[in-house]
Amino acid sequence: QVQLVESGGGLVQVGGSLRLSCTASGRTFSSYAMGWFRQAPGKDRDFVATISRSGGRTYYADSVRGRFTISRDNAENTVYLRMGSLNPEDAAVYYCAASTHAYGTIYPHEYGYWGQGTQVTVSS
Repeated sequence: QVQLVESGGGLVQVGGSLRLSCTASGRTFSSYAMGWFRQAPGKDRDFVATISRSGGRTYYADSVRGRFTISRDNAENTVYLRMGSLNPEDAAVYYCAASTHAYGTIYPHEYGYWGQGTQVTVSS
């Protein structure tokens, strides 16, 4: 059982940066690949980024590649999403998720645990 709690969301201006954190309970955090997803009102939940169990492999959605960075600290049971050059299309509720997939995955159904989400608002 893994419980995930996101934090760090908020209001940011266009072009600004924000760092999201997701802290997991339990002692098996390093057994899970982690992912970030986002959902804007009226839209599907979209993949953003994923990171392997060790942190050695990452993968990003085309829409955020080069602007966002996913990282993890297994000693702190935390995964991060550093977001830069934010634009209004990045506004959404951001969710972190844990998967037993070894190297990370872009598919929501392969994640068995989800956080409650944190809101990111981008003002122009």
